[in-house]
Amino acid sequence: MLYAAQSGGGAGSLTPILMIALLFGVMYFMMIRPQQKRRREAEAMQSALGPGDEVVTIGGLYGTVVGVEDDTVLLEVAPGVQSRYARPAIARVVTRAERPEADEPVTEDAEVVKE
Repeated sequence: MLYAAQSGGGAGSLTPILMIALLFGVMYFMMIRPQQKRRREAEAMQSALGPGDEVVTIGGLYGTVVGVEDDTVLLEVAPGVQSRYARPAIARVVTRAERPEADEPVTEDAEVVKE
């Protein structure tokens, strides 16, 4: 009777390992992967900041980007009042400034006179 209870456990020992692997797979696709996507989107937004963009900081302060350096952004929060913030402190861009695309050449309205 003791041998009959022990002999049927061949497939049962694989089930807990499969359940743990399934749990890690679900956690990856439900938690880790979406968080990585949000982080990439935030980094892309922060690297695309330029003068004239209206932004909101993580503290809720609205401002207009005046200058951009390597890892800091200079915001004008009121006329004549400027504050320096770290790039990761920018939560979102409210409105983007109109800038020419990198592929398009900047054209002038003045005529070019050739002599």
